Amino acid sequence: MFRSAVLALFLAAVAAVLAGCDMLGIESPEKVAAAREADGRAVGAACRHAGRAIEDCYVLNKRVDKAAIFAGWRDMNDYMRENKIESVPPVLMAQMANAKAESAKPADAETEKAAVKPKAKDAKDSKSQGS
Repeated sequence: MFRSAVLALFLAAVAAVLAGCDMLGIESPEKVAAAREADGRAVGAACRHAGRAIEDCYVLNKRVDKAAIFAGWRDMNDYMRENKIESVPPVLMAQMANAKAESAKPADAETEKAAVKPKAKDAKDSKSQGS
């Protein structure tokens, strides 16, 4: 009788501890795996919607499971074909490329003139020193 009471108390304590893990934020391996799978599918779907090749998506997202990326990419591909949806090219990358190209150009013609003036001065100084 005493053993069964102790066993029942022990099982109740174990159940309470295991239930408390969810309340403490400790995730089970199954939940972690499901979250990683869902993230990979979302990445793959986003790549397909942006018109990226699956290989590019793999390279850009090295830490994400390739099988999950492919599953999401394939699902989005089927969905886009069925509903005749065109891919949407990423705008942010184009804006960043334009900003880099503009920053490489001189700001205006005045800065170019300012850069030329010292050279002209140096040429005049060298002529006057040589005479």
